[in-house]
Amino acid sequence: MTALDQLITALGALVDTDPASLDEARADQSGHAAPGRPLAVVHAETVEHVQTVMRIATETRTPVVVRGAGTGLAGAANGGDGEIVLSTRRMTAIREIRADDLLAVVEPGILNADLNEVLAEHGLWWAPDPASRAISTVGGNIATGAGGLLCAKYGVVRDAVLGVDLVLADGRLLHLGHRSVKGVTGLDLTSLVIGSEGTLGVVVGATLKLRRLPEGTTCTLTATFPDVRAAAAASAAVTASGVQPAIMELMDAASLAAVATMLQLPLPQPGTAQLTIQTDGPGSVTEATTIAAILTAHHGDTQVSHDREEGERLLAIRRAMHPAMALLGTTLIEDVSVPRSAMPAMFDEIARIEQAYAMTIPTVAHAGDGNLHPNFIFEGTEPPAHIWAAADELFRAAIALGGTLTGEHGIGTLKSRWLADELGDDQWELQRQITRVFDPLGILNPGKVFAADA
Repeated sequence: MTALDQLITALGALVDTDPASLDEARADQSGHAAPGRPLAVVHAETVEHVQTVMRIATETRTPVVVRGAGTGLAGAANGGDGEIVLSTRRMTAIREIRADDLLAVVEPGILNADLNEVLAEHGLWWAPDPASRAISTVGGNIATGAGGLLCAKYGVVRDAVLGVDLVLADGRLLHLGHRSVKGVTGLDLTSLVIGSEGTLGVVVGATLKLRRLPEGTTCTLTATFPDVRAAAAASAAVTASGVQPAIMELMDAASLAAVATMLQLPLPQPGTAQLTIQTDGPGSVTEATTIAAILTAHHGDTQVSHDREEGERLLAIRRAMHPAMALLGTTLIEDVSVPRSAMPAMFDEIARIEQAYAMTIPTVAHAGDGNLHPNFIFEGTEPPAHIWAAADELFRAAIALGGTLTGEHGIGTLKSRWLADELGDDQWELQRQITRVFDPLGILNPGKVFAADA
C-alpha cells in the first residue's frame, strides 16, 4: 500500500486530499509557496493520530511537514510535492491550569489569544505576545521561538515553556522538561526543540510557565521624532536608563504613513518616526514619567495616557503594520536583531541600502530588544533578484553589528542560504548532525533550515 492508502485506512476522514486544502498548505504568510503539491493534509486530533502519521511516514520514507495556523513568515510550514502536511490545528485542549504552580498544560493548536482569554479568568496570562497572537498557535510559537511586543520585559517563548511533549519521526512519544521551576537533569532538550521549526519532532503538548496579571495602572506613551535615527537613539537611551518598559515599539516614516493611510488617520509629517511605549505594574506611573523626560530630551513630541483602553488603541496602530504592508504589494517581511545600542547604526545601514537600490524599506522594530522587521515590497509572487540582493546586504549588516539573521521568525526556507554565514561551517554541520539524531531518515521538514544547498 502507498503512504496515502495507509493514511486513509488508518485515519479515514482526517486525511484531506481536497485540492484547495493542498494548495493552501503550500504557503504561509511570507507569501512564499512550496513547489508542487502535498500528498495530503492530515488533521490530527489526538497524540495517537500524530504517532500513526509518523509511523506510516517512517515505514514509507515519506517526508512530513508539521503545520499549525500557517501564519509563519519564513516558509517553514509549507508543504511541497509528495509531502504529508501534518496539521495540529485541531488539537486545542487546555489539559490543565495550575494557578498555585503558575503553569498550564496545553495542546499545540490553541491560539495564543484564546489561551490568554481563558487564563485571564484565573488572573493569569502567558506572556509571549507576537503581533499575530490572535491567529497564531502556541505550537507554532514554540516551533519558531516567537517573540512579540512584550518581550522587552517579559521575554520570548523560550522563557515561558517548562516542557514539551514531542513525537519523534518514528512515532515514539517523549516528555521533555519538567513542571518544577528549576530543573537541570541532563541536557536541556526542551530548549533545543523550541525554535527548531519542525526538524526534530512534532510538538503535541506543552507545559507553559504563566504569570499573574500585572496590577496597577498601565501607562502608554507615544512620541514622534523628526527621523527614525532620532527615535532609535531615544529608545536606546530608555534602555540605558535602566527603566524596564513592558513594550517599546518603533515605526519608521514609511511604515507609520502606510498604517495611517490604511486606518484613515491624519498623515504624519514626512520623515516622522514614532515610538510607542507601555509600562505596567505597581511602578508604571513613575516609570512613564521617567521615560517621558528621556523622550522629550531626545526631541520627541511626547504624550502619555493612563487609560488602558486608550493604550490598546494606540498599540493597534503598531499591530496594523502587516495588513498595511499587504496593501502596498507583495511583502517580504524580514527579521533581524542587533544589540540595542546598535539600533541607530542599523537604521543607518537600512537607509544606505534604500539609497543604493533605489527602494523604500518600511521598518518597524521591537526597540526594547533590538529586533527589527524591515519590509521589502515588490510585485509578483516571488522576490526578484534585486530584492534578495538588498536583503543580503541587510542581513550581513546586522551580523556585522553583532546581530543575527532572525530574532523570532525562524530560518525556514527563505533564510537557509545565509545560515552558515552566521553559524560558521563547523557549527552548521554540528547542528545538522543533531537533527539526524532525532530524525535519522531525514523525513521531518526536509529542505528547511539546514538545506543541503545552503
